[in-house]
Amino acid sequence: MAGGGGGGGARRRARPPPPRGMDTLIIEKASVYGGTTALSGGNIWIPNNPTLKREGLEDSRADVRRYLDAVIGDRAPSANVDAFIDNGPATMEFLENSSRHMRFQWCTGYSDYHPEKPGGRPAGRTIEPLPFDLKELGDDEKLLRPGALATPAGLYITSKEFAKLNMVMRTWAGRRAALGTGWRAIKSIVMRKHMDTLGQALIGRLRLAVKDANVPLWLNTPLQSLITDDAGAVTGVLAQRGGTQIRIRARKGVLLASGGFEQGEQMRKQYLREGGKDNFSAGSVDNTGDGIIAGEKVGAALDLMDDAWWMPSFRRPDGIMHVLVSERSIPRSIIVDQQGKRFTNEAAPYVTFVHEQIAGRHDPIWFIFDGKAKNRYQFGGVMPGQKFPKSWFATGLMHQADTVRELAAAIGLPAGQLAETVARFNGFARNGKDEDFGRGESEYDKYYGDPTLPDPTMDELDKAPYYAVRMQAGDLGTKGGVVYNENGQVLRADGGVIGGLYATGNASAAVMGNDYAGAGATIGPAMVFGWIGARHAAGAH
Repeated sequence: MAGGGGGGGARRRARPPPPRGMDTLIIEKASVYGGTTALSGGNIWIPNNPTLKREGLEDSRADVRRYLDAVIGDRAPSANVDAFIDNGPATMEFLENSSRHMRFQWCTGYSDYHPEKPGGRPAGRTIEPLPFDLKELGDDEKLLRPGALATPAGLYITSKEFAKLNMVMRTWAGRRAALGTGWRAIKSIVMRKHMDTLGQALIGRLRLAVKDANVPLWLNTPLQSLITDDAGAVTGVLAQRGGTQIRIRARKGVLLASGGFEQGEQMRKQYLREGGKDNFSAGSVDNTGDGIIAGEKVGAALDLMDDAWWMPSFRRPDGIMHVLVSERSIPRSIIVDQQGKRFTNEAAPYVTFVHEQIAGRHDPIWFIFDGKAKNRYQFGGVMPGQKFPKSWFATGLMHQADTVRELAAAIGLPAGQLAETVARFNGFARNGKDEDFGRGESEYDKYYGDPTLPDPTMDELDKAPYYAVRMQAGDLGTKGGVVYNENGQVLRADGGVIGGLYATGNASAAVMGNDYAGAGATIGPAMVFGWIGARHAAGAH
């Protein structure tokens, strides 16, 4: 099976057992492998997977379906939702059984994104790869797409540890976690290991699994187009390799796993909704929609092209997009629009937050917090006690003032309105209830909050200096693409199947529809529909 060239999840495709007679090749557009997954948290959301079952967290199928119905509504085919639910556990069992490298852990207590909905789980269904020594990759270590942010030598942090570390100035659990990660870092350096976590660990583990299965990976081999026969079925691909156009025959099928179009400026302008057309993406720079374009040219229907895996973000002066996940739950902070007013629950899941931002045309928006928040919690990777980089102030990304009114003047907001907004929020914080937007009512909101406070997400902003950071409607990738059925087969506009063509990941229309079930609900379905498509092509359906 030939893979589509592009920056997104081609590495996530499961390989059926050798007796199926499959001869698999992965082609990758970029000079490195890993796509956006390598830049991500590496989380996986697949209910009833073996890792969760070992923790005693098995769900009834009915509860999983109720939850996904509540989250997705009618924005994904019902048969596809069923296929995801029913094939998810088998996908993870296959990975664990086929490779000693595929090992995971539960992200303890990382809530589903909508735990209050029917079937939602406050304890969460998210798993992540165990820490991984990248030295095991040998020469392939240098070909792994590097993470977005460099970390100190030896330091590695898992998703389940991050929430504790974020409270290092507030809880003993946070201090113990900091000591533990510090000791690990020293041990890693002494033992000359290259330990890593999150997306780097997931891709590293998958890369070794692929090598063990003797599956070739060709880098610097972008997809040019799909080859079809007289009946319109896909029989191979045209690709560029070593400066030469080559034809790759696909006896069983082609699986597009080439990522979204978040870095394709023309496609962003054409498809994404107003407020999200400008590029503030944290996705792979190579994701320009190649697989989607190739699929459309052979008749594939497209859906969800106006939406993305949105993420509130800011662009640092060095060009790196910093995504704001935990920061939006910290007390003593609010987010306001150009009128100086709050417009939604700041701590809401990130896709939900940006949907509200875009729908209400709230732009520009500003993250406002006070000096005590600065001293208690990390913001933008800057830890308590560290100074914010001077370049943040010099470029206008961040502003600082001694009063709320002076801060409003510095960022061009109505001073009276911002002061009124802060005073109103402070009243909510004192009373323990956000009467405007219900901040802190969901268990998801509280996950990154401060457990030492009566309401982990709310406290008064009353300690100078005050800070403001300009935020953008960023994204982790687009979620629209070619339409597929429960077998992973790509469909035409009339519902007919394009023979020999399969799709998964952000090259396809997300099974999550316009929403997001939980951390890893991008990677999880990408893995599952890769597994489904490969098995169908192998005749195992």
